[in-house]
Amino acid sequence: MPQKIIFATQHYQYLKDRILALPDAPWENGTLEIRDFPDGEHYHRIVSEVSNKEVILVGGTIDDKETLELYDLASGCIQLGAHSLTIVIPFFGYSTMERAVQYGEIVKAKTRAVLFSSLPNTSRGNRIMLIDLHVDGITWYFENDIRPVHLYAKDFVREAALELAGGQPFVLASTDAGRAKWVESLANDFHVQAAFVFKRRISGEETAITAISADVKDKIVIIYDDMIRTGGSLLHAAEAYRDAGAREIYVITTHGIFAGNGFEKIKNSGIIKGIVCTDTHPNALLIQDEFLQVKSVSQLIVNAINAKS
Repeated sequence: MPQKIIFATQHYQYLKDRILALPDAPWENGTLEIRDFPDGEHYHRIVSEVSNKEVILVGGTIDDKETLELYDLASGCIQLGAHSLTIVIPFFGYSTMERAVQYGEIVKAKTRAVLFSSLPNTSRGNRIMLIDLHVDGITWYFENDIRPVHLYAKDFVREAALELAGGQPFVLASTDAGRAKWVESLANDFHVQAAFVFKRRISGEETAITAISADVKDKIVIIYDDMIRTGGSLLHAAEAYRDAGAREIYVITTHGIFAGNGFEKIKNSGIIKGIVCTDTHPNALLIQDEFLQVKSVSQLIVNAINAKS
């Protein structure tokens, strides 16, 4: 078997380090040389030897610079003769732009997928691993011979929910009907009740909650959503569950983006007692607060890579 070597973009060095710390990831630590020029251009050099090795490259498409860095590094590994290439994208940016609603809108989830699909193949082919996509159908946007693998952080959600509930019964809830099927599937696996809210759109910027699908009175409600950005939709749902009599409300999310003052807004609302997220987005690691617990997806990634090697 070819030796495995792992690299990461600048924003995801922390996740590479966590992966390498695991006993079942005895992989070579790939070294890069990176410099920024005064005119805004960026220099990248792959220092480690990658020829005939299984290359694992970790990086999220959290912004356009990060996306291009990930693409450039992938291209470099292929040009230097990597035996195989696995690109791990913990958070796939623009995943909410997966379809056009108005004429002329650019479906950026697709354009990003097409970009990575343009990479030349290694001798063993290229894979791309994605975690808890906002929409499953995004995997169909990848073209040519690249093999998308959608990883589900279901074990993380289950363990976090059981820890938050502390052995007491709970209701697993979603922020809206759009995530209801996924939450219902999780709830069935956990043998607990599922709940979601019904919304009515008042205008382009405003929605009103009209009903809740389950009885949550005097119960612990744990809301799951794939991502938290500004927290607006989450707080509207949490208010509805509180007004319906929920005793305690917690939140689990895979991708803790917390844009702007999103985290402070959620914490200061007084409605939610705590949040658990993963380390798929570097923003979550910037928050040092007991209100937020951050769990790593490093083992999920290692298990998937080892299983598919």
